[in-house]
Amino acid sequence: MEPIRTFSARAVALPVENIDTDQIIPARYLKATDKNGMAEGLFADWRVGPDGQPDPTFALNRPETAGAEILVAGNNFGCGSSREHAPWALQGAGFKAVISTYFADIFRNNALKNGLLPITVDTETYYQLVSLCEEDPETTLTIDLDQQTLTLPGGQQVPFPIDGFARHCLLNGIDQMGFLLQQDSIIATYETAHTSRIQTTPAP
Repeated sequence: MEPIRTFSARAVALPVENIDTDQIIPARYLKATDKNGMAEGLFADWRVGPDGQPDPTFALNRPETAGAEILVAGNNFGCGSSREHAPWALQGAGFKAVISTYFADIFRNNALKNGLLPITVDTETYYQLVSLCEEDPETTLTIDLDQQTLTLPGGQQVPFPIDGFARHCLLNGIDQMGFLLQQDSIIATYETAHTSRIQTTPAP
């Protein structure tokens, strides 16, 4: 995974509550077992109309939102069934972070494990962000994971919470397995110092 530290990026608002994982990535795209091509399925049933053509009114289809790397989404984002494909699809489309007032636990955990940063903000900040994005498609936000702050265009800094272990992994660009592998030398040193505790069972 790529480390996440401090970055500035344009934001796009999708102010819809209770967006579930089947809306983020419909079940028909779940046959894939890796991230390749996941962007194609992101909000597929919303992006494409009944006629098979892109819906020009959908936020992510508008030309001015192309290249946005931060998604501002409604409350209870990522509810529904567990699927790693949801953060995969968002990352495949270029998103590094999602901001909401609340994330479903399973989605939040899957996002953190895959290097997508879920940022929880208060309701007032959320509506402020939605207004900024709707008024100016060039709205740029700065995220500092080390300091756990979100900086708005006017300079206002909003702190956000994150689990300490997840924060460490994201800052260092590692997943849980990567963290364990980093402890290899420590584990080896411990085992060497405690060889006397290893007992062998005589063969019968």
